[in-house]
Amino acid sequence: MTKEEIIKKLVEIKGIGPAKAEAIYKESFDSVEKLANASVEELIKIKGVNEIIAKEIIEYFASLQQEKPKEKLEETVEKIEKPSGKPSVKKTAAPSDYKVKKKPVLSEELKRGVSLRKRIKERTPRFLREEWFRYKRIPLNWRRPDGISSKMRRNFKYRPKRVKVGFRGPRKARGLHPSGFEEVLVYNVRDLEGLDPNTQAARIGSTVGTRKRMEIQKKAEELDIRILNG
Repeated sequence: MTKEEIIKKLVEIKGIGPAKAEAIYKESFDSVEKLANASVEELIKIKGVNEIIAKEIIEYFASLQQEKPKEKLEETVEKIEKPSGKPSVKKTAAPSDYKVKKKPVLSEELKRGVSLRKRIKERTPRFLREEWFRYKRIPLNWRRPDGISSKMRRNFKYRPKRVKVGFRGPRKARGLHPSGFEEVLVYNVRDLEGLDPNTQAARIGSTVGTRKRMEIQKKAEELDIRILNG
């Protein structure tokens, strides 16, 4: 820092004017480091500087000294040139043991049915029991309203939607897994025999143990049958 900058910084401290700042500078306190590392006893010797002002000078210039490394870091960051063109994105390789899930072989009509069912499902409302919001004892699961004066049964506009035939999906896509496979529940290796790997997929029963589950998975891999919960 130059002389003018040091004096300007000293004047910012309460109780120090230009004359006093000049006197401090003349006593060999001509840098931020010297002022930050100065002792109270040394500064008190200067005319017009008491103990309080001396402590404020040391604290002020100590904080300036700490800010310097940050300023240098910002300058180096600014100097770094931005890379030209698009940034290179590192492609992470897929794990070697990962296998793409088997897809079903479907006819065009069945493909359209599965796709249409998905769109219908997105806009289908959630069917809730009548007055589920009014009483804590009433669960959310659907029950058909049958009260004589039930507004929901009479299809009033401001009441929740009721289950109706119009909300059903295409007939051919009913009961199929979202992937398009027909689900078949299996409990042992023998249940896999006779399954069509192109249109049917196996779902292992919840009561099957770990050992038997592993046997079913191994056999399914041999027969190229997809396990939906494997």
